[in-house]
Amino acid sequence: MKEIMIEILEKPSLHEPILIEGLPGVGNVGKIAAEHLIDELKATKFAVMHSKFFPPQVLVNDEGVIRMVSNDFYYYKHKGHDLMFLAGDYQGLTPEGQYELAYAVLEIAKQYDVKRIFTLGGYGIGKMVKEPRVLGAATSPKLVEEMKALGVVFRKGEPGSGIVGASGLLLGLGVLQGMEGVCLMGETSGYFVDPKSAQGVLSVLTKILDVQIDFSKLENKAEQVDKLTTQIKEMENPHADSHFDDLRYIG
Repeated sequence: MKEIMIEILEKPSLHEPILIEGLPGVGNVGKIAAEHLIDELKATKFAVMHSKFFPPQVLVNDEGVIRMVSNDFYYYKHKGHDLMFLAGDYQGLTPEGQYELAYAVLEIAKQYDVKRIFTLGGYGIGKMVKEPRVLGAATSPKLVEEMKALGVVFRKGEPGSGIVGASGLLLGLGVLQGMEGVCLMGETSGYFVDPKSAQGVLSVLTKILDVQIDFSKLENKAEQVDKLTTQIKEMENPHADSHFDDLRYIG
């Protein structure tokens, strides 16, 4: 088996596409955001990536049918710039795998003359957030100013530890291949999947891309998570108030 295998389902003709990455990570913010946007736009899958760098497992659906884990490419025809998406099940298990997978993604992007990349992720702060900010990192001062005008927060020391994984590597390696990019990070506790943070990221990204989508499914999921966290707090300490604060007891 090759280290990375890419199955091409279709070879679309795309006009100056923008690549948007949303893989699993902190709070699954990027994954939730990308998959919601793909679903709302009814984007079309055109390639499937399998790799030895993914966990050695298959996934099983509700009918008991298995499939190999994968990361998938989608496209959406849009005015001005078409959109290309990368979403899927896992990131690479090892540092080598992370680099090789990011390089393979960029090879696909180069085939379609991608010049700009948006990577989506979560910024874990270790406590519950009522109104998550969207933090940013970009490949140039010009892009920083462009994103600030749209409400993206750039503050010294945030994120202090840098950007780990696909969201960082795609930008760093992309610059070496003539692509510019931005990472949009939604604040999240990091304890749970966080659809509210994903909605915050998408509220910025949809303005940038000039697309309109329905957020009601994300809002419903966010309400369910809010109820769950409140119930957990009350079970742990029935005498504490139910306002969100630092959930240090959740490991």
